[in-house]
Amino acid sequence: MLFHFLQGSAFLIAGAAAFLLSLFGLIFGRRFLPKDQGREFAVNGALSKGKARGAGLILILALIAASILIMPLNAEYCIYLAALFLEMLSGYFDDASEKPWGEAIKGILDLVISIGVATTVYVCHDGVVTLMIADYSFTLPGWLYVLLGTILIWVSINVTNCADGVDGLCTSLSMVTLASACILLMRVSGDVRQTLLVWIMLFVLIAYLWFNCSPSSMLMGDAGSRSIGLLIALAFMLLGDPFLFLPCALLLIIDGGLGLFKLTVLRLTKSKTFMKNIRTPIHDHARKNKGWSDTQVVTRFTLLQILLSAATVLLA
Repeated sequence: MLFHFLQGSAFLIAGAAAFLLSLFGLIFGRRFLPKDQGREFAVNGALSKGKARGAGLILILALIAASILIMPLNAEYCIYLAALFLEMLSGYFDDASEKPWGEAIKGILDLVISIGVATTVYVCHDGVVTLMIADYSFTLPGWLYVLLGTILIWVSINVTNCADGVDGLCTSLSMVTLASACILLMRVSGDVRQTLLVWIMLFVLIAYLWFNCSPSSMLMGDAGSRSIGLLIALAFMLLGDPFLFLPCALLLIIDGGLGLFKLTVLRLTKSKTFMKNIRTPIHDHARKNKGWSDTQVVTRFTLLQILLSAATVLLA
């Protein structure tokens, strides 16, 4: 709303609004969040017991409030904000439930939201894909674009969620990935809303990282990680080059994705030896098998992603 009056100051005001809404929301809202019960099978999972969980509720509400306040919204971006809200809400109800929701329920909810977002992007942007590094564009038929877009969004939601197991790790990796998307959008996008949406999320996460760096005092839970995964995929689809998701989110894909891949193969093949010496998510392998501290995991994973993202941005 204020965008038309702010113009050149929009990014400054948007960042400040997102940061303050997130910061004060976390300070005053944490007492109302559910408490973590500890994760029995995760490395150091017991250390999370008693911490405020589900902070993603506050983060996404801050994102939506700042977007409504600053961005010149239209029907398309109202759908995106609604999708982020629904993804957050499904994750929050899971966080707050005494008995975690089953994989099937969460998978179906993710799938429905992914289809809705992918369809919206196609309708509004005609299925045009640009390979920025190769400077080549082509148009996909609607059914194929929606299918591939749905897969991308669903995968992004779940790998980001699986990477949320070390204080500050998912947040730091997501910030690097979103920052790379934001830089690319600033360079090529003719729609300032695309850049503003990602920009606002970055400042929401900056405020959250203050509380989530090791040792953390609160956790975003599924309410945050799943919504962030949705926004990451959406950012690269709006950029027009969803293939850049691969290098710009590679550490998230490796950390969270290998666990999903391993579980899928084990269930399909009934194998007892596939990847038996690799603990997943990979951040648990680094801590348990390699002896890395939480700080080493976050720092090293983040540094690798910064190098990959910087190279991708320069090439693109």
